[in-house]
Amino acid sequence: MENFVLFDDPAIRGSLLPFTFTRPVAEIRVGILKISEKWQRYLGGNISYLTQEYLQTKFPLVGAQEWWINGALCPDDRLVAAIRQLKTGEVLMHQQLILAAKTSPQEFFSIEQAKNLQVRVYEESIVLVQKNWHIFQYNGAQIRQDFTLLTKGRTSAPIEDTHTIVYHPQNIFIEEGAQVKAAVLNAESGPIYIGKNSEIQEGSLIRGPFALCEGSTVNMGAKLRGDTTVGPFSKVGGEVSNSVIFGYSNKGHEGFLGNSVIGEWCNLGADTNTSNLKNNYAPIKVWDYTKGGFTNTGLQFCGLMLGDHSKTGINTMLNTGTVVGVGALIFGDGFPRNFIPSFSWGGAAGFTTFQFRKFEETAQAVMKRRSLDFDVIEKEILLKVFELTKHYRIWDKEG
Repeated sequence: MENFVLFDDPAIRGSLLPFTFTRPVAEIRVGILKISEKWQRYLGGNISYLTQEYLQTKFPLVGAQEWWINGALCPDDRLVAAIRQLKTGEVLMHQQLILAAKTSPQEFFSIEQAKNLQVRVYEESIVLVQKNWHIFQYNGAQIRQDFTLLTKGRTSAPIEDTHTIVYHPQNIFIEEGAQVKAAVLNAESGPIYIGKNSEIQEGSLIRGPFALCEGSTVNMGAKLRGDTTVGPFSKVGGEVSNSVIFGYSNKGHEGFLGNSVIGEWCNLGADTNTSNLKNNYAPIKVWDYTKGGFTNTGLQFCGLMLGDHSKTGINTMLNTGTVVGVGALIFGDGFPRNFIPSFSWGGAAGFTTFQFRKFEETAQAVMKRRSLDFDVIEKEILLKVFELTKHYRIWDKEG
């Protein structure tokens, strides 16, 4: 069986923090599937990762590697064909970007090494997730592409509920075990994918493109606009627009979430609201970890980037373009700062450090509810992130 390695381009990986603190680039979900899952469906074979050393135990590099593919790259038929045509010792380039390479099984790949390989130029357009806002920006188009990939040649399960209203039913796919009751599904503007054993409760209003992944729930009365993905084993309610929830996260109550990305194991408390548009309609700046400061997205709409294991209390208000790291807990009146470091505890009134022992207790309880363990591997990754992000918690140095 062939081995395909999805590698982290260091320049891109930094721009996708805080999400890449806890995962390789290719484990980012955009559309219905993670980038790695897209490649698995296109290529078959074994998929593994070349990423940061502290992540490699959870995301291993396996087998005799021959094919190396940029983990930020979303596949399509033309790109896959071009990669398949590579001969040993060749690298596929798009402008100055390494897309893929083929080496002998004994040869290890690196960005520097790739400069010595024979270059093939790829001149077609590509979809490259290289900024964290690209995740929601590209999501609608990727839902459409993944929908075709997942449903081609298959027949949808029927919607048997007579109180559910459906528009453009040929653009709706229901997986086995999914339940839909007294909802409105409008797929005129794009496909709607309802994953295995998921549930759409009464009174929900959903517009495509939209994806609800395995085991997830849309709560009663939710208003879900297009270009939105709810990853597996998550709950969503209230109003959501053009956002991606990676998985194992909850936004179960009223409140607005727009043009946002939510990591895994997150919880948005009741009536948490995100701003996705500035009052003066100016382009939005967000925190850039590679720059150590704010960078202009060029976007008029940009909401919240929330790293894994971060949570908000009830009635939390988050300003336009807020970036929150891993393991933060935000609560209290007013608008907190729009860059909140990992393992922060507090809000507009100020922050202290969410000490790791207390964080671990919460993470264990949260994961246990999903019948999963906060094991040694998970703990070591998050301890490493705690150390890597220490210098951002400036209050620890004050006084």
